[in-house]
Amino acid sequence: MARRFGRFRNAPVRSLTEKHPWSLAGQVFALQVALVVFLVAAAVLALLLQSRHDTNTEARQRSIAVAETFAHSPGVLAALKSPDPSKVLQPLTEAARKAAGVDFIVVMDTKGIRYTHPDPSQIGKRFVGTIGPSLAGHVYTETVKGPLGREVQATVPIYDLGHKVVGLVSAGMKVKNVTSVVSRQIPIILGTGAAALAVATAGTALVARRLRRQTHRLGPAEMTRMYEHHDAVLHAVREGVLIVGNDGRLLLANDEARRLLDLPHDAEGRHISDLPGLDPGTVELLTSGRAATDEVLLAGDRLLAVNQRPTDRHGGPEGTVATLRDSTELRKLSGRAEIARQRLRLLYDAGLGIGTTLDVVSTAEELAKVAVPRLADFVTVDLSDPVLHGDEPTSTGTDMRRTAIQGIRDDHPLYERGRLIDFLPSTPQAQAFGSGRSELVPDLSTAPGWLAQEPERTQRIIEYGIHSLITVPLQARGVILGMVNFWRSEKPQPFEEDDLSLAEELVARAAVSIDNARRYTREHAMAVTLQRSLLPRALPEQSALEVAHRYLPALSGVSGDWFDVIPLPGSRVALVVGDVVGHGLHAAATMGRLRTAVHNFSTLDLPPDEILNHLDDLVGRIDQEEVETTVGAVITGATCLYAIYDPVSRHCAMARAGHPLPALVQPEGSVSFPDLPAGPPLGLGGMPFETAELELAEGAQLVLYTDGLIEDRTRDIDVGMELLRQALASHPDRPPEESCQAVLEELLPSRPKDDVALLIARTRAIPPDHVADWDVPFDPAAVARMRAAAAEKLDDWGLSELAFAMELVLSELITNAIRHGSAPVTIRLLRDRTLTCEVADSSSTSPHLRYAAALDEGGRGLFLVAQLSERWGTRYTPQGKVIWAELALPRPDGSVGGTAFLNILDAEL
Repeated sequence: MARRFGRFRNAPVRSLTEKHPWSLAGQVFALQVALVVFLVAAAVLALLLQSRHDTNTEARQRSIAVAETFAHSPGVLAALKSPDPSKVLQPLTEAARKAAGVDFIVVMDTKGIRYTHPDPSQIGKRFVGTIGPSLAGHVYTETVKGPLGREVQATVPIYDLGHKVVGLVSAGMKVKNVTSVVSRQIPIILGTGAAALAVATAGTALVARRLRRQTHRLGPAEMTRMYEHHDAVLHAVREGVLIVGNDGRLLLANDEARRLLDLPHDAEGRHISDLPGLDPGTVELLTSGRAATDEVLLAGDRLLAVNQRPTDRHGGPEGTVATLRDSTELRKLSGRAEIARQRLRLLYDAGLGIGTTLDVVSTAEELAKVAVPRLADFVTVDLSDPVLHGDEPTSTGTDMRRTAIQGIRDDHPLYERGRLIDFLPSTPQAQAFGSGRSELVPDLSTAPGWLAQEPERTQRIIEYGIHSLITVPLQARGVILGMVNFWRSEKPQPFEEDDLSLAEELVARAAVSIDNARRYTREHAMAVTLQRSLLPRALPEQSALEVAHRYLPALSGVSGDWFDVIPLPGSRVALVVGDVVGHGLHAAATMGRLRTAVHNFSTLDLPPDEILNHLDDLVGRIDQEEVETTVGAVITGATCLYAIYDPVSRHCAMARAGHPLPALVQPEGSVSFPDLPAGPPLGLGGMPFETAELELAEGAQLVLYTDGLIEDRTRDIDVGMELLRQALASHPDRPPEESCQAVLEELLPSRPKDDVALLIARTRAIPPDHVADWDVPFDPAAVARMRAAAAEKLDDWGLSELAFAMELVLSELITNAIRHGSAPVTIRLLRDRTLTCEVADSSSTSPHLRYAAALDEGGRGLFLVAQLSERWGTRYTPQGKVIWAELALPRPDGSVGGTAFLNILDAEL
C-alpha cells in the first residue's frame, strides 16, 4: 500500500495543481468562510425584511387606532356642522397628533377636502389617498407619497346620529419614523459570524493535520488522480473485481461484479456466505483465500472465469482480490446447440410416437402428449367433427370438437374433451382456419379477439396463469382438418418465432398421420357398414332355440366373419358360423356371397355335409373368377360350421369345414367340445365332408364362434379354448345373452386383432303332446280315415278352425304319396308357431307345381296345397322324402289365414 501511495506521490500532477493550487484544508477553510459570510448576509437580509414588515404593520395598526379614536371623539360631529370646521378641529387634531405620536391627523369632508393638517398650507386642499372604501363605511389603510413624504395612513368614516357618513378622518406616520430593531440586532449577528469564523479556522487546522496524516501527505491532485483510477476500476472495466477481507467479509465490489453475481445493494460489509444467490462453489473459493487461475464457476445462468490472488504480497492488508470474467457466450453457443438438439429430439420422438395406430383420436392424443412439457405446458387438438367419422372436413371452423387435451396439470379451465366448439371469427383459431397460417399470441390478456370467445372462461384462463398461445392449422393435402393449440403458463416468457416454427413442423408431421387415420376410419367404417349390412339385422322367430349373438369387428380392419340362424321346416333351425380368410372389403363381399348361398342351399333342406359341398364348389368358382379377371388376385379361403337342430327329436346334425370345434354346455354346467369330423376349409376341393349327429338335452347350450375368439398372438389356441371352457362352465342357468357378454369379457383383449362372431343357442324341445304321427296303409281308401284322425287331433288341440283346410291338404299329399310314391307312408302333425303337416314315403321322386289345362283331370292338387298353406316343400331323407306344408295358426281375433281362398273354394263347390 505504501508503494502504491508512493507511486501516486511521484506521479506528474502539474495540470491538476494549476487548477487547484490550494490544499484540501485550505479549500475546506475557504468553503467555511464563504458559508459563514453567506449565513451572516442571509441573517441581515432576513432581519431587514422582517423589520420592514414589522414597521408597516406597526404603522398601520397605530394609524387605525388614532383615526378611529378621533373619529368617535365627542365634539367632532358638532365641529363638522359648525360654520368653520377648520377653526374648531385644527387645534384638536394637533393636540391629538402630538399625544398619539403620529405624524398627521387629517379631518376632511366627504369630498376629500381637508379641514385639518399639520401643515396649515394644506388645509382646503384635496386629500392624497383613496376615500371610496371609507365613504362606503370601511376602514382603509394604504401607503402613499403624501405632503410629508412616504406615509402609512388609515382612513375611517365619521357617522352622524343616522349612521350616515358625514366626514372622514385619516391618521398616519412617516415610515422612517417607525422605531426599528435592526440597529440593535446587527451587532449581535456580526459578532456571532466572527466567532464562527474563529471556530472554523481552528477546526480547519485540526482537520488539515489529520488529513495529512491519513492521506500520507498526498495533495489534492494526487487524491483526485487516485479517485479517478479507483472509479475507472469500479465502473469502467468489464471485469468484476471483488476484495474480500481475511474474515470472509466483502470489502469492495465493482459494478460488473455486482451484475455478474447479482449482489444486493448492501453486499459490502457482509460475509460472503450470507450473500443470497451465490453458488456453493463460488462461496468456497472466495472465502478460502487460496490463489486461483481461470477457475470456471456457475453463477445463476452464467459461467464465470475467476482469478484470485492474496492482497498481502506487497505489504497490504490480509485478504484476497478476485477478478470475474463472463464466459456465458460460450455457454450460449452450447445452449443454442442444446436447444437445437432438444428440438431435433422432439421431432424424432414425434416421428416415432405419432401415428402408431390408425385411429384419429389416438393420433391426436399422441400429438398432444409428445409436445408436453417440452414445447408447451398445455396442448389441445380440435378436429373438425366430420374428420372423427372419416369424412372430409367442412370449409368452416364452426364445428370443431375438442379431441385431445394434455397438460402438466388436470385442473385447467380449458374446454373439456368432447366439447363441440364454435370459434368466433375474431379468435386466433378462426383466423388461422380461414387463412391456413399459424397465429402467435404472445400475451393473451391483451388479445381482445381471443378474449371475446367466452369472456368468463377466458378470464379464468388468464387468472389460471396461461399467458401465451400458438395456434397451428392441422393441414394435409391442402385440406384443414382442425387446429392444434399450444398454451404456455409455467414459463414466464411468451412463445417466440422459434417456438412457432417448431410447432408448425410438429403439426405438419402429425397432420399426415391424422389424415391417414381419417381415411382409414372412412374405409373401415365403409367396410364395417357393408359387413353389418350383410349380417342378420334381427334373428328370425322360432321356438327351437333361445339364441344370443355378438359380432365385433376388428379395430385394424374388418374381415369375413358371419353367423346366421335359419328356420327350417318342421320347427327345425339351422345355425351357421363362418369366417372368410383375409380382411377388407373383398373379405366382406365374399362373406356376403357365401351367406346368400347358405340361405339358398338351406331352402333345399339339405343335410349339413351337402350344404358344405355346395359352398366348397362356390368358393372354388369364386377363386377361378378372381384368377381369370384380376391380376395378383388373392385366393379366397373360408371356414364354416353348419348345424341343424330338431326340437322334436332333440337331434343336432353338424358338419364343419376347417372351423373350430363348437362348445357344448350341458344343463348341469359341464362344458365339452364334441369331436366333429374335421373337413378341409372351403375352396380346397377334392375332400368330402362328414355329418355328425348329437342328441342334446333340453336346456343345453351350443356355442359356435370364429377363431378370433380363442386365437391370439400372446397365447396358444389350447389356452384360448380352456379360457372359453372356464367362462362357460358352472353357469347352467345363465341366459345366452349374459353368457355372450361373459365370454367376450373373459377372452377378448381391449383391442382385438381379428373379427369375432359368437352364437350361443339354448335348446328347447317340443312337448310330445304337440306331435301326432300315423302310419298310412298303402291304400287310397285309407285317405278318409287319416283325414278323420287328423280332424280329431285338431279338435284336441283346439284348432278346429283348421280342420277343413288340413283335411284338404292331407288328402292331396297322401293321395300323391300313394299314387306316385312307394311304401311305407307316414303322417306327422306338428303344432308349434304354425301347424305343420308332413307326409313321408320311401320314394325319391319330388312333385312339382304346374298349371293344369281346363280338360285335365289332375294336376290341381299341389296348387290347392300351395294356396291353403303358408309354405310347402320337399326335403329328402336317407329313407326317401318328406312333403310338408305349414298352416298359420288362428290369430288372437279368431281369424284364420287363407280364409279368402276358402271362401272362394266354398263358392265354387
